[in-house]
Order: sequence, then C-alpha cells, then structure tokens
Amino acid sequence: MTASQLTEELASESLSRYNVSMDIMEIGAKLALIFVPFLFALCIHEYAHGLVAKWFGDNTAHAMGRLTLNPLAHADLIGTFVLPIATIIFGIPIFFGWAKPVPVDARQLKNPRTDMFWIALAGPGSNLLMAFIAAGAMGFMMHQIPAMASSVAFAKMLNYFILTNIFLAVFNLIPLHPLDGGKVIARFLPRQWNIWLEENENITGIILMVLIFSGALGILRYPVIYLHTLLTGWI
Repeated sequence: MTASQLTEELASESLSRYNVSMDIMEIGAKLALIFVPFLFALCIHEYAHGLVAKWFGDNTAHAMGRLTLNPLAHADLIGTFVLPIATIIFGIPIFFGWAKPVPVDARQLKNPRTDMFWIALAGPGSNLLMAFIAAGAMGFMMHQIPAMASSVAFAKMLNYFILTNIFLAVFNLIPLHPLDGGKVIARFLPRQWNIWLEENENITGIILMVLIFSGALGILRYPVIYLHTLLTGWI
C-alpha cells in the first residue's frame, strides 16, 4: 500500500467515524427536543388525573405511588419509550405513544358520574395549561432575557413542549374509549349507552387505532395549529 492510499484510507475511516458521531449527535438532539417534552407532557397529564381524583375523595393513585411528577412512575415501556424513540430515530411520520393510565376507583367518589367527568377533563386541561405557561415563559424570555431567548435549542424545546401539550389535549378529547374524551362525553350520555361503550372498549380501541394508522387523525393538525398560532401570537 502506497503512502497516498494509506492516507486516503485513514481519511475515509476518519470521515466515517465523523459521520457516525454526527448521526448520534443528531439523534441525541432530536430526543432532547422532541422526546423530553413529550415525556413530561405525559407525566403532567397523568398526574393531573390522580390529583383531581384525590380532590374528589379517591386516594388510589396516591396509594399506588402514582401521584407524582416522576415520569418513571407513569411510564409504559413500549408506549412511553420504545415506540416514541423508534419513531424519532427512524423518522416514522406517525409519532405515537402513551403512559400507564392512572387508576381511579369510582366507588370512592361521592358523585361518580360528575366527578369522573372532571377527573377525565383534568388530563387535557393540564396539557392546555402547560402550553399556556410555556408560551408565557417564551414570551417573558423574549422580552426580559434576550440572551436565553436567542438560544435556538431552548426555544425549539419550548416550542415542541407547547405543540406536544396542545396535541395531547386535542387527541385525548376525541370522544372514544379508552381516551379521556370517552369519559368526558359519558357525562352527557344515557347510562345504558355508557355501559355498552365501557363493555365494548376493545371495539372503540380498534376504531381508534384504525384512525391513527390510516392517517385520518391528520385532521387534528387544524385545531393544534390554530391553538399554537393563537398562543405564539399572544406572546
């Protein structure tokens, strides 16, 4: 092997290692910008369910260690880590995931029908509240701490946090079990209908999965973009 060939081979190997390093850095950046906001948005969502349930007399979530902001307490291995991280790494267009539902014992509630309505609404409501707070924080930084606001990475993370929370709120308000929207709409349906829907939750779950993977839920981008534009316009 000549000196020039050796030089070219070393340069090629160095470039290959550089590309691998850059790929790892790019994946790490995407995980920080997309997955971390998603993880904490899920955590806040489930915490809100447990907190409101406790307000109405059900201490189940607290007794099971679920009334916490620790993401690991709410994490589902597949839904919280494997699936979302895989979609980010492999660039899958459908970003999808979930956390373990917070347990609620309706027998401990004074007015189960009404209380379950507010417990279910607490999850999406908390996400909208977090989006509002994050937008306020972004606006504050833009006007009061320009140096921090000029950090592209931090601004992107806040923006993803706003978008993620809005999406989780809108998605979970779809009136199908097992989503929160199914429990919210139950407040206004006849008792017999609710019993049927709860007993056939597997059917509505399949309908939901078909809507997700068929791309039909792409329509959700309209309310999500509208609310995001409204919040960012406000700041």
